[in-house]
Amino acid sequence: MNCTNASPTLVLVQGAWHGPWCWRPADRQSSDIDIRTVVLPSSAQDPVTLGDHLYDDAQAVVEVLKAVEGPAVVVGHSCGATPVTEAAATMGNVKRIIYFTALMQDAGDFVLSLVGGTFPPYWKVHAQPDGAAGLGYFEAGQPLDVLYGDVKPSLARRCVAMLARLSPASVPQSLTQAAWRTVPSTYIRCEEDAALPLALQQAMAAQAQRTLRMRSARSPFLSQPAALAADMLRDELSR
Repeated sequence: MNCTNASPTLVLVQGAWHGPWCWRPADRQSSDIDIRTVVLPSSAQDPVTLGDHLYDDAQAVVEVLKAVEGPAVVVGHSCGATPVTEAAATMGNVKRIIYFTALMQDAGDFVLSLVGGTFPPYWKVHAQPDGAAGLGYFEAGQPLDVLYGDVKPSLARRCVAMLARLSPASVPQSLTQAAWRTVPSTYIRCEEDAALPLALQQAMAAQAQRTLRMRSARSPFLSQPAALAADMLRDELSR
């Protein structure tokens, strides 16, 4: 990644089923910014290797932040913001959290708290077989429509092929702390997101100091990387 001392380091944390690969188009628009990404143990191709969604992922965020010299701004997309909320509360170098069409929850909440504990219809649940510990997982159903509604079809199909599986531990684990209560925050609403309803985004955004909006579906880091990187993330780094 590229580095400069002119602004804080930008730490990018993707949502369910994705890896750091999803940030590459936006990263290419930000050659003068020090950008770090996080590999989340909760997402992997092999169900046997899946870690816990919250606590393992939060520790992965902590390790990346420990390696940052100076201040950092952390972006959490979708439920990738859950480990950010947990981890950033204990890291003194986090200058701002950007919740990006994301879950902005409080201590005691878990991923499905806001939907009454029920699985969203696009989650494909694969139950753990008897005697096969660690093999249960979630897949993204209808990803072309739900995740990549405004992404160029050829790119969207390549992304679908790279999607991982999600740990079933993503459901019950609760936040023990909420970093946005002590760290300044911004919420970016994606107004055509088919997975996280706009009304729910607006309710969570009310907890942030700043709210921005994009006329986009769920993945503008793929569909509008220049607008996201140049117009929004860069501006937030300067605050």
